[in-house]
Amino acid sequence: MNIRIINTSRHSLPHYETAASAGMDLKAHIVEPVILKPLERCIIKTGLFIELPMGYEAQVRPRSGLAAKKGITVLNAPGTIDADYRGEIGVILVNLSNETFTIEDGERVAQLVIAKHERAEWVQVETLSETKRGEGGFGSTGTK
Repeated sequence: MNIRIINTSRHSLPHYETAASAGMDLKAHIVEPVILKPLERCIIKTGLFIELPMGYEAQVRPRSGLAAKKGITVLNAPGTIDADYRGEIGVILVNLSNETFTIEDGERVAQLVIAKHERAEWVQVETLSETKRGEGGFGSTGTK
């Protein structure tokens, strides 16, 4: 699949690190370092603008290493970039650790996954089919 992209940053285009990678790293495109205090959030720009085909979205997801080692994650994970959005890709980061975290230009702050999606049409009915689970909600299917 080809996706049109404009890169206004000083960094290379996002790319897959291995043949089996689902996501590509997004890098910060900032003039000065951003200091993220505990429980603070901010939007980090990437300098990237994309044109997705209809029927696809780009999902902005946390980087597992950054989350596990530093407590930095994507606040609205996964963030969705719709096919008709043409603005700069931004990443909403939040610091869930007890320590200040500094984001430098070029830092890998998130990953981007391209995903196909469907559009649904609602069919209003009076009843739904029955299942073994029924109305069992949160935790109802787990075992002890």
